[in-house]
Amino acid sequence: TSSKRSPSPIISFAVEGTQVQVQNITRKVIRRLEGMGGHLEREMGEVEEELEVGDEEESVDGSTVDEGSVRGLNGKVNGLNGHAHTNGNGKSLSKRETSPGHVQKVDWEIPRKLLHSSIGFITLYLYLTPSSVPRITTTLWSALCVIVPADILRFRSRRFAQTYERFWGFLMRESERNSVNGVVWYILGVNFALTAYPHDIATVAILILSWADTAASTIGRYFGAASPRLPARTPVLRLPLSPRKSRAGFIAASITGAVIAVGFWGWLAPLRVWGPGEGASWVWGRGVTLDGLRGVGDVAAATTKDAGWLAGWLGLGAIGVVAGLVSGVAEALDLGNLDDNLTLPIISGGCILGFMKLLSLFGS
Repeated sequence: TSSKRSPSPIISFAVEGTQVQVQNITRKVIRRLEGMGGHLEREMGEVEEELEVGDEEESVDGSTVDEGSVRGLNGKVNGLNGHAHTNGNGKSLSKRETSPGHVQKVDWEIPRKLLHSSIGFITLYLYLTPSSVPRITTTLWSALCVIVPADILRFRSRRFAQTYERFWGFLMRESERNSVNGVVWYILGVNFALTAYPHDIATVAILILSWADTAASTIGRYFGAASPRLPARTPVLRLPLSPRKSRAGFIAASITGAVIAVGFWGWLAPLRVWGPGEGASWVWGRGVTLDGLRGVGDVAAATTKDAGWLAGWLGLGAIGVVAGLVSGVAEALDLGNLDDNLTLPIISGGCILGFMKLLSLFGS
């Protein structure tokens, strides 16, 4: 008969607490090396304290934990000491090295706003020179035919997106990396204004987009923290306002919009040499000269010319106040996912045109 031999009892000669402690220390170091690079520097002191506690622990058979091994492990940990990071695969990276997909974050907000503001000077130049509005809009539509396919390809090809952002990423907001490029909305808003509004009103709308929006963003960025938030809605019309907008930014946009309107119709618009059938929507000596007024006839035009409250400082001041309020409200509106590069020139230009139409009716 065969007899089954019972297993021999396993006798442990090591102190369980010491063995568990060394294993825990090893696990901690491995975890740090495999993906916790961001928190490694903060917790390194705790690991070193635990290593020092285990240096002199004795086992049952009189042996001690190898001090050289522990110090060797301690040395490896100290070797990191905030001078290395991990890339998530256990490979350490020096402080000067970065993982292939890592891009150092640079604040491009100021250069982006400078470029945003420069569009206003280009707009003024095109207005004061004998430029053709249809030619400008055709050029912008042609540019859009290149930008839109590139934007679609950016969403479909990761390699193309990396190349695209390497050259043009500084022009994009962080939120635009996963959404439609703001340039697309900018061109759509500008082309809408140039097509739907008179040339001078469209120019003012683009200047408001370029300068009032920049002023609101810059002032809000530096002084918004000390300024109260805007209310949820406007007092009269109950229009929704963005909760992240500050009163400082609203005031900056309003003042800038008023200065743009007064400066444009008071000094810049008379400098343009108009062609046959063209003219400014507001003239210092006559006031409003819109098509809605011309359709009434010569008698109404003569009446308007004699009505001083539509011309001169009073009329220009009224247009400036309205343009300022429209600029501040349009910049602060909360219209969901609609980009302000699209909505700002459309709303501001439409409101200024409507106000001038209203003035022409009262004047007639």
